Amino acid sequence: MVRNDTDLLIAGGGFAGLTLAIAVRQALGPSFSVTVADPALGTSHGGDERASAIVAAARRLFETVGVWDAVAPEAQPILDMVVTDSRLGDAVRPVFLTFAGEVEPGEPFAHMIENRHLIAALAAKAGELGVTLNPSAVASVTTQDERAAVALRDGGELHAGLVAAADGARSKIREGAGIATHGWNYDQSAIVTTVGHERDHGGRAEEHFLPAGPFAILPLKGNRSSIVWTEKTPEAARIVALPDDGFHAELEQRFKLHLGEIRAVGARRTHPLGFFVARSFIADRIALVGDAAHVIHPIAGQGLNMGLKDVAALAEVVVDAARLGLDLGSAAVLERYQRWRRFDTVAMGFATDGLNRLFSNRSDVLRAVRDIGLGLVDRVPNLKRLFIREAAGLVGDVPKLLRGEAL
Repeated sequence: MVRNDTDLLIAGGGFAGLTLAIAVRQALGPSFSVTVADPALGTSHGGDERASAIVAAARRLFETVGVWDAVAPEAQPILDMVVTDSRLGDAVRPVFLTFAGEVEPGEPFAHMIENRHLIAALAAKAGELGVTLNPSAVASVTTQDERAAVALRDGGELHAGLVAAADGARSKIREGAGIATHGWNYDQSAIVTTVGHERDHGGRAEEHFLPAGPFAILPLKGNRSSIVWTEKTPEAARIVALPDDGFHAELEQRFKLHLGEIRAVGARRTHPLGFFVARSFIADRIALVGDAAHVIHPIAGQGLNMGLKDVAALAEVVVDAARLGLDLGSAAVLERYQRWRRFDTVAMGFATDGLNRLFSNRSDVLRAVRDIGLGLVDRVPNLKRLFIREAAGLVGDVPKLLRGEAL
């Protein structure tokens, strides 16, 4: 069996794993070894047409670690956002809430970017910094002599001071560590696709609350938008399985024609929705980050950005501990990370759960209450600014990287 040693082993080469590797390696230099293990490393992401909203705090992180310049030409700033609440058949969708898109002068509260561009830039930066990219999955993690012994599926073994589990919602590392999750599945799925349209979107994002769930139109570069369309799970399956003409009819009924003629230009996929939080974010020499630690409803667009907040917090904890000569995998070091992130995560999870339950229903009474609430928020500028800063990830105990400060 081949054995190598590394200071930090990161399982998962997605946004969270690669960003953590870059941040830690950049701060601690070549004397601190970082390995990312994921069978997807080295494969092409050219067919991945999904897109993500990168809020202002996350953009500051990417700028600080030297990645943003590589993707900025492909990033579409969200300059404006409108929120409506209506039934599917309503001829008019009254706007109850609008947001200007800046958290600071000249700084949009979010950008939309296609995943493939950001993943490619992160992988290139990690390689440039000397991060070891191992195209193998982690099979198991055990503790041996104050090190984590990591067995890989290709037969190799790595010994690490700390293992960061960024291996997704079905994390094998979390499962192997015996960490339970608490939460529930919604009887909802998100239909995700890219839509081309005749007219320019002007950087405007739209969130249409419909009885089945939110229908979000998120601007991309060019005359294109990313759609996140929530339906009851059986209905979502039915819609995605329709022939192109049938799918177009369902899409047009929800999208409308304010941007001219539309057509789906990307693959259409469904993603089941749920809410869960790991009972603990840490175990013996293990820290959970991103979807391995939590999954929330996409109604507020905060899932990816919560994962990047985990990354920024764990990177700061690891860098501080390494500079003090502390054991990275010790309970004291890991507990600092857990205290920083778990309460905030649970609070955000319940907030999105409450929003989903409030808006995804057919109750006329609840509709009247929420519309009054949205209208009141729209008329209080200070409250709107607070909401924008919260959505941008700039409220609370914000880690250094999300403030745009180097570690």
